[in-house]
Amino acid sequence: MSGEESQNPIYSPFFGVMGVASSIVFSAMGAAYGTAKSGVGISAMSVMRPELIMKCIIPVVMAGIIGIYGLVVSVLIAGKIEDSETYTIYAGFVHLGAGLAVGLSGLAAGFAIGIVGDAGVRGTAQQPRLFVGMILILIFAEVLGLYGLIVAIFLYTKT
Repeated sequence: MSGEESQNPIYSPFFGVMGVASSIVFSAMGAAYGTAKSGVGISAMSVMRPELIMKCIIPVVMAGIIGIYGLVVSVLIAGKIEDSETYTIYAGFVHLGAGLAVGLSGLAAGFAIGIVGDAGVRGTAQQPRLFVGMILILIFAEVLGLYGLIVAIFLYTKT
């Protein structure tokens, strides 16, 4: 086996593709959970206070943004994947790491947004002053996904 073949094994693109899949799948799972859990809270809250539906839709929007983070990184990585002759194993591992960084942080952020959004909108229906506190906690949950996006983009630039 020559030196160039050991740098570019035929399975190198597999790791890049797994980075793409990890990025979009885990981020979408987090976004879906956050949307579903918050949506259940909004439905329960709207029975008592239907005028607050549009105000309390914020957790659903924030959960959707998590999915966008995964989509952005997936598209970036997919654009760099080439055939196994030019795609190094190093690039594959870096792209896998980037995909896992944004995907798993998006999953965690989506879970946090869903739980906080559900409890927050139900609480806001009973005590409107809880709304600002809910928004602040949602921002802290959203920034977890943003941290993953930053790390993923930083890793992406290393190839």
